[in-house]
Amino acid sequence: MTRDEAIEKIEGACKIIALEMMKVTPAARHLGDEETTADVVKAAYQLTIELEVIKKKLIKLKGRDDSALL
Repeated sequence: MTRDEAIEKIEGACKIIALEMMKVTPAARHLGDEETTADVVKAAYQLTIELEVIKKKLIKLKGRDDSALL
């Protein structure tokens, strides 16, 4: 697998994860337990932050000029 293929695969997975994460908070509001809802929302937020870290790292990696390494 090339680097570009790996980046594409990771970006695709991130997109799917992000779309699924958008379903968590609205569903958590219907759990009927404030403490659990708060914990789920907090964890979902933290996961979203980590997902953004991955996406930013990939953007940075794609922007590198490998010709300077030769």
